[in-house]
Amino acid sequence: MGLFSIITLLAVYLAIFLIGMTVMRSGLLQLSEKRTKGYLTKFTDMPWKGLLIGILITGLLQSSSAVMVITVGLVAAGYLTFYQSIGIMLGSNIGSTFITELITIDISQLIFPMLIIGFLFLFSKKKLPFSFGSSIFGLGCLFVAMNGFESLAIPLAGFPSVQDMLAMTNDHHLFGVGIGTLLTAIIQSSSATTGISMSFLNNDLLSLPAGIAIMLGANIGTCVTAFLASIGSIREAKLTAYAHIWFNVIGVAVFFPLIPWLSGLVSMLASSADVQLAHSSLIFNVISSALALPFVRPFARFVERLHG
Repeated sequence: MGLFSIITLLAVYLAIFLIGMTVMRSGLLQLSEKRTKGYLTKFTDMPWKGLLIGILITGLLQSSSAVMVITVGLVAAGYLTFYQSIGIMLGSNIGSTFITELITIDISQLIFPMLIIGFLFLFSKKKLPFSFGSSIFGLGCLFVAMNGFESLAIPLAGFPSVQDMLAMTNDHHLFGVGIGTLLTAIIQSSSATTGISMSFLNNDLLSLPAGIAIMLGANIGTCVTAFLASIGSIREAKLTAYAHIWFNVIGVAVFFPLIPWLSGLVSMLASSADVQLAHSSLIFNVISSALALPFVRPFARFVERLHG
């Protein structure tokens, strides 16, 4: 198989992954859009409440970028303050890890039935069956894409340029952070970036510490969506986007020297490489958000001084 064919297939599987995320999210959002915005505006008067709501809504929508875009929009419309948005941001980082845990589950035999059942429900004119169909069909697409990524990992690694990139990532973790940041900024999905990393991990082409480095970079790259949504908005909406960037950059900077420790910890928690990477994402985001929660107000002042 030639390089062009492999890259074409990779692009197809990436498109399937992103379409699956979009279909699943749109069905869930259609079912609960008003409720989602209501929760975000009513129950975020305290940072810890915002964190819990951020986890809940992001877990439901399976996209921290979508939650942050909604949050930026609510801040721009005056329904939320910049201070309130920080708690939601902390929670959205934790909630975004649910999808990476989900895609590590082996349900190969159920993928085709999920696609068929989900597709049939998409023709329903009723909201609940349509939402169910969207969720099931979208989830099936995610697993199709993950299987595709894994099938292409070894053929892709046979090319010298890819071998050099993998070797560079394994040897220099900062390069991995850069790859994760750039790839996520381009494809607008940290979950897809992590999924691609998992395929290389499962084929022993990427070390776990290198995979963690890419995952850390993906957390920075995912900030681009909210930043783009804030362009042209009021000052507080822009501050929300800047806070998202600063929080993730600081979190990655703190955890970067701890990659060997995190790698050792998740190796004790799971034997499968993809599950280890999913656990590392969860641990990183939970610890980062938990440590930041008591300092929300000083952090808000820091962002205001820098970008106010």
